[in-house]
Amino acid sequence: MSPVVVAVIALVGLVVVFSAVWAWQLKSENAGMIDPVWAYSLGAVAVLYAVLGTGSPLSRALTALGGLVWGVRLGTHLWRRNFGQPEDARYHRLREEWGAAAPLRMFGFFQVQVVISMLLSLAFLVPSYRTAEPAAVWLIVAVLVWIAAVVGEALADRQLRHFKNDPANHGKVCRDGLWRYSRHPNYFFECVHWVAYIALSIGSPWVWLTLLPPVLMAWLLLKLSGIPLLEASLAKTRAGYAEYMRTTNALIPWPPRRSSGD
Repeated sequence: MSPVVVAVIALVGLVVVFSAVWAWQLKSENAGMIDPVWAYSLGAVAVLYAVLGTGSPLSRALTALGGLVWGVRLGTHLWRRNFGQPEDARYHRLREEWGAAAPLRMFGFFQVQVVISMLLSLAFLVPSYRTAEPAAVWLIVAVLVWIAAVVGEALADRQLRHFKNDPANHGKVCRDGLWRYSRHPNYFFECVHWVAYIALSIGSPWVWLTLLPPVLMAWLLLKLSGIPLLEASLAKTRAGYAEYMRTTNALIPWPPRRSSGD
């Protein structure tokens, strides 16, 4: 099946799924559940591309496995974090700013996420249609980058979850493990995850398309819906977070700078 047809199938599926979640949040007033659905659905798109693609069996198998495991791991983490909890501060802030127009504007916001998902899915589409087997060296690089990214993100999520589960840490800033070196190590490894598919696609004439997903993800997290909205709330509500921002890199893990009190 041609990549255009498969992409259209994915697009229609995502529109239906995201519209259903939008309809659900009209009653629940909790748009945060779009986060796990986004991860699950994008993992499903990876499998769709791999199954219907015409590329080499090895490349398609790695694409399906990589996208599925990533999506299930992240989606399950986000589901456990968001289900039954108050709405994420980012979405709650948008809902308050939009006022009476929130239902309609939230629908548009969800459909924008469909477009973003389609752009990210290029990472899965290109390797699913490369005809030649990936070179051994790039195959190894792709697998190692994928493992480092998924394991690193899972570790960061686990460290933060354990920190929050300790009542003694209520209202404090997490500086445990990876969080000592980055304010958002989970976001860093999320960006790295998309780099794995560049290595898997090297040799394809369309490899340049796989450069977009990691760049897009980094831009979204650094400039739009990730770090700016989250930290605008944390800096106001969590004691010590402003100092944490001054001493610790936002994304790339790096030894912390001296605090103003040193």
